[in-house]
Formats: sequence, C-alpha cells, structure tokens
Amino acid sequence: MGCEEYKLPGELIAGEGEYAGRQLCPIHKRPVEILKEENYFFKLSEYGDRLLAHYEAHPDFIQPESARNEVVNFVRQGLQDLSISRSTFDWGVPVPWDDRHVIYVWVDALLNYATAAGYNQNQDTFESRFPADVHLIGKDILRFHAVIWPALLMANGLRLPGRVVANGWLLVGGEKMSKSNLTGISPRDITSHFGVDAFRWYLLRAIAYGQDGSFSWEDLAARYTSELANDYGNLASRVAAMVGRYFDGVLPEATADGGAEQAVQDALAKTVADADRKIGDDVDFQAGIVAIFDFVKQVNGYISEQEPWKVAKDGSPEGRARLATILYTAAESLRAVAVLLNPFMPESSQRLWESLGAEPGLGALAGQRVQDAGEWGRLPAGSVITKGAILFPRLEDRPGA
Repeated sequence: MGCEEYKLPGELIAGEGEYAGRQLCPIHKRPVEILKEENYFFKLSEYGDRLLAHYEAHPDFIQPESARNEVVNFVRQGLQDLSISRSTFDWGVPVPWDDRHVIYVWVDALLNYATAAGYNQNQDTFESRFPADVHLIGKDILRFHAVIWPALLMANGLRLPGRVVANGWLLVGGEKMSKSNLTGISPRDITSHFGVDAFRWYLLRAIAYGQDGSFSWEDLAARYTSELANDYGNLASRVAAMVGRYFDGVLPEATADGGAEQAVQDALAKTVADADRKIGDDVDFQAGIVAIFDFVKQVNGYISEQEPWKVAKDGSPEGRARLATILYTAAESLRAVAVLLNPFMPESSQRLWESLGAEPGLGALAGQRVQDAGEWGRLPAGSVITKGAILFPRLEDRPGA
C-alpha cells in the first residue's frame, strides 16, 4: 500500500539491493512510478504567503513544534500547483465537468471533512460541526492536512480547523511499523495476549503523542503487570472484596471523614483538572494518563495507611464508622477512575462501573462527563458492590499465555 502522494525529485531516496538504480519513496521504501498524463490543477502556488501568515498568527495551528517547523520550511521553499485529477484510470469520483478524469484520491478524502459535515446540503448542520477543533493525524500525511487542506478551505472562503496535531511513527527495530517495510506486527497477536484495552492504553501511555516511539513486548508486559494488574486491577478487586466481606456487598455511607479523606478528595479534583487540561487542551495523552494512574497509586497508598482490615476488628460504632468511611472513599475514587479512563479503556471501565453498582444511581458510564468526575460523593451509599472478573489478570492467566 503506497501513500498516493506526489513526490518531488529531491524527496526520493536511492534504492539498494533489488531496487538498485531506482528511486524510492522515503517512507515506504518502494519504487515510485513516473507518470505522464493530462490533469486539472489547483493553484496551490498562490497560497504560500497566506498559509505562512496563518501559521504566524496561530503558532499552535500545527503541533508538535517539529511538525510546525517542517511545514513552515516546506511552504517557504515555494509551493507548486497541485494536480487534483487523474486520467490514466477510471476508478474514483468523476470530475463533474469532465468525465475523462477522476478526482485525485487525496483531494476526494479531504473534501469529506466538509461534505460529511453537511457542506452544500445542510447549512445549519455544517455550521454546528465545521471546522474541527483538532485534526489528529499521522505525520506522514502532515502536508495534506497542514498545507493542501487549509489552502482548499481558503479558496472556498471556509474557516480553517483549530489545530493539526501530528502523531509520530510506531517503530520496530528502528523502522516505521509497516507491512510494506516488513516490520508490521498484527494487532491480534498483541490483543490476544494482553487484551484490547491494555494495547490501546500502552500505545498512549508509553509513547508521547507527536513523537516516534518503539514498541516492545517486554515493556508492554512490564507496564501491564505493574500499572494495570498490580496498581489498578488489584485496587478494584481489594475494594470489592472488603465491601463484600465487611458490609455484605452494600456500599456504606461515609460518616467519619478526616484529613486523610480530604487529601484523597483534593487529589481527585486536581487529577481531573490536570487530566482534562493535558488531554483536551494540550493533546498530551501520555501526561493525562500518568496523572490518572498517579491518583490510583495514591488511593492504594491511602488504603495501605488506613489498614481497613485492622479497623474491621474494632466492633465499636466508631470503628464501624471509620471502616465505612475508608471503603466509601476507595469506592468513590474508583468511580471517578472509571469515568476518567473510559475514553481509553472502555471495556475494563464498563466492568468496573458494573462492579461498583454505579448505573442504577448514576446512569450509564457513557453518559458521564469527564469534567464532573471530580465532584465528590456521586456514588450513592447503598450501591451494590460485586466482585466480578479480575480487570487485568496476571499475564500467565490470560488466554494465549
């Protein structure tokens, strides 16, 4: 599978081995085709100054900084007019005024951002959905989204997206993970052992968005065991087991709050604010997830310090009240964690939501707002807590182990 991109001679690399003497795509390492055909063109060359002015007026339009620098340097070198049609084959969308041509596939793809939002069909819908606040893209298609697409929008008098944020490559052995480069790894090989949630979490947790990152089976296994199984999964299991053992599975009411509980509440409020800002505003998924899991560790520390298993031996009303407060604090913290992690780990978050008995009182997990997750006391006392399947089983216990 190629990139379907027109390449300039200076962008090509020399082939070696079986491709010796041929010019290759620098990304896919495959020979390029030299074609001569009749095309229609878009006057991209006339938009260089307007694009540069927009980049300067909106310094966050292209992120990260390395991507912005690449695009600015590319545009400053001068833009060439863009072929918007192909005439050597007939698959594709016909050019409306000339059925001998079809629309260049990338122009067709970019136009979908507007047409799918209702352009020229439903103006009210279009204005409510367009433009996008953020385009999340791979860095190898950066120029299409940060140069060609903005120029097409300018030509039509339409507003530009808020930001274009380019992700890096996933590397294997220092090369981009790619079937054409023979460095591909089937996702099923990973998800069959670690699960879909853990795979999705790892790619966002271990690799900073916008940077290249290396995939490692060993690193995934280590992080899975430490953060998912031990920190997160074990916390959920312990809390459900203790509520079951000491309160017959019914979440008690917190009646003896102290400084330790206030510290957890304050930490949660800060975690929600930090995660929302880092993920929503900064598009820094890694930092947002780290903030959430730092809170998970703090809740684990809270339980270790409060020692509810020892408090349970005190049968006095004061002891029971203290035990109830500890377990409510832990369960309410998990309620918030389920909401915060749901965008990344929907399957395990849903299982935790069900384990906490949250839906009868709070509604479906999908309807919870991340921004409200830090509001303390949302999980109703009296919720039925059940100890379901382990969220993240030990790797040796997972299928495919």
